[in-house]
Amino acid sequence: MSPPTIQRAVVAEFLGTFILIFFGCGAVHAAVITGAQSGLWQVAIVWGIAIMLAIYAVGSVSGAHINPAMTIASMVWRGFPKSRVLPYIFAQIAGAIVAAACLFILFEPHIAAKEAAKGVTRGKPGSEMTAMCYGEYYPAPGSLGDGDGPYSPTDHAALKAKMSQGRAFVAEVLGTMILAFVVFAVTDTRNTGAPLSGNAPIFIGLTVSVLISVLAPLTQACFNPARDFGPRLFACIAGWGSIALPGFRDLGWLTVYIIAPIVGAVLGGGLYDVAIRPGHSVQD
Repeated sequence: MSPPTIQRAVVAEFLGTFILIFFGCGAVHAAVITGAQSGLWQVAIVWGIAIMLAIYAVGSVSGAHINPAMTIASMVWRGFPKSRVLPYIFAQIAGAIVAAACLFILFEPHIAAKEAAKGVTRGKPGSEMTAMCYGEYYPAPGSLGDGDGPYSPTDHAALKAKMSQGRAFVAEVLGTMILAFVVFAVTDTRNTGAPLSGNAPIFIGLTVSVLISVLAPLTQACFNPARDFGPRLFACIAGWGSIALPGFRDLGWLTVYIIAPIVGAVLGGGLYDVAIRPGHSVQD
């Protein structure tokens, strides 16, 4: 049987990333804008289930990378064709943008009501509390929307002082490194301790849920450049402007949410392939 064509694989990556972002960022919308979730774990487990469903849905066609960092790590360590890297990444970002647009259409009246209640103007300081439904921030600005009072610039400054760009970078590298290490482990055919065939997506999803539970208060737990950049780009166009995409004024969106996950995925994949994989006997 011939492998799926690049066209079918790209469509699969687009749809898989759409599923991931629609459910995952949808849970963030529901929590931040409507207060539908009662705790971080509820959001975290939705992200985990979203990843599991996306992998089951498209994995047999494209491998369900649904993450540029994993695509690059697969190229570096597992021989993924270089010719497919950019098409996969473009498809992943496109799927994330379309999912963000769908969520905006559904939630925009609620977003506007939240902003009005907090006395913030979209695209101005303070609107991070709603922009966080799309792009990510360090530390997570969700607490700015807590309570009944208006937005406080003083409280915002105090919150931002708790997390430097360097510390956020380390958190995203470490989180993505752990994720890639687990992905490489549970999908390794040499690994006799890996989950039974077909169960790997469950453990990948649970890994993401656990990582979000630990790191989301610090960086919103990205681990995926498409997950951040696609929705962030949409939010910039949809009215948040430089709050969503600061450009060269604040490069955290680039260093923490694009470069760090790529570095982490390459390190995590390499750690498994160099330190652990050679210990498994080759199956005939």
